[in-house]
Amino acid sequence: MSLTVSVLDSIDRIAPRDWDACAAPEAADGRPENPFLTHRFLLALEKSGSTGPGTGWQSLHLVARDGDEVAGVLPLYAKSHSQGEYIFDHSWADAYERAGGRYYPKLQSAVPFTPVTGRRLLCRPGHEAAREALLGGALSLARQNDISSLHITFCTEEEWHWGQSAGLLPRLTQQFHWENRGYATFDAFLSDLSSRKRKAIRKERSLAQGFGGTIRQLTGDQIEPAHWDAFWTFYQDTGSRKWGHPYLTRAFFDLIHDTMRDDVMLVLAERNGDPVAGALNFIGRDTLYGRYWGAIEDHPCLHFEACYYQAIDYAITHGLARVEAGAQGEHKLARGYLPVPTYSLHWLADSGLARAVERYLKAEREAVGHEIEALADLGPFRAGANGAGG
Repeated sequence: MSLTVSVLDSIDRIAPRDWDACAAPEAADGRPENPFLTHRFLLALEKSGSTGPGTGWQSLHLVARDGDEVAGVLPLYAKSHSQGEYIFDHSWADAYERAGGRYYPKLQSAVPFTPVTGRRLLCRPGHEAAREALLGGALSLARQNDISSLHITFCTEEEWHWGQSAGLLPRLTQQFHWENRGYATFDAFLSDLSSRKRKAIRKERSLAQGFGGTIRQLTGDQIEPAHWDAFWTFYQDTGSRKWGHPYLTRAFFDLIHDTMRDDVMLVLAERNGDPVAGALNFIGRDTLYGRYWGAIEDHPCLHFEACYYQAIDYAITHGLARVEAGAQGEHKLARGYLPVPTYSLHWLADSGLARAVERYLKAEREAVGHEIEALADLGPFRAGANGAGG
């Protein structure tokens, strides 16, 4: 196979069908496995101004072609900072710049602001050789432009192992995911927990649902433009507290309403008909992805209900295999979300920095592995629980 690799400064420069044939080929007969890799999601980020000029996320997507056919694509950005990534390299940047180097810009293969595991070297079925061409293209782009580094974050475990064989440095981090063990109901899930944890969750749900209003799950045409007005208010509050300013623009939510509302499950808590809190989820083929939460009123345990328990309810009802509830958060452990490894790959142009980071990553992998084992042992499940309520 003779492949050529080119760079796109906007995902709008490739036809949606060509991108999705590589990023979500399974969507030809249904829902995409990972909605964040689709052309429509990445285009919404660009068209809304959430990425692009002035954001520190400049699109440099790679396309590998076999003649006129798109064989593979790589979501890629030139970054002028390390915000919105959830795999932190601030200390690497600081050390390199203290030594007189220039860390930024760097290259980042990721879905902006989205700590969700998924393929990154996206090959059309039958064109798996494009993966090597895409990685080679990214490294050539870095070297030819004197760019300090390439980072492939939240890649799959399979890509992680392949990337190590290609000479990239492996990093191990963790998240908390809920796994559906064949539960028919939420109570069946609770029956797998220890008595103390089961009682605690029931108490939290009772407190949350007694806030004085109703909680609804909305998807598809049930979601109206006015609901995004409310959610934007929630999102701004959370963004200003967590990140200093929101990553996404208001226009982003209008765009996903137009192109992705069937991929969205919006939880709204309403009192006297007015939304007071909400949680945004995206629906994959077998996974519900929790993304953002916010509120304009403070009610006990409403955050846990809207973000975690409503998500579990939805996954059970719709036969989804898991819920991924975003980055960090050991508080999720008591609510049935267990630690799982997440993966990334890194290439650093400076050999001295690369050696130092390699030593650090080796120690970090060992520590994360031990932490995952320890946290799993502290999980809420009773001894002998085997799913489906027993």
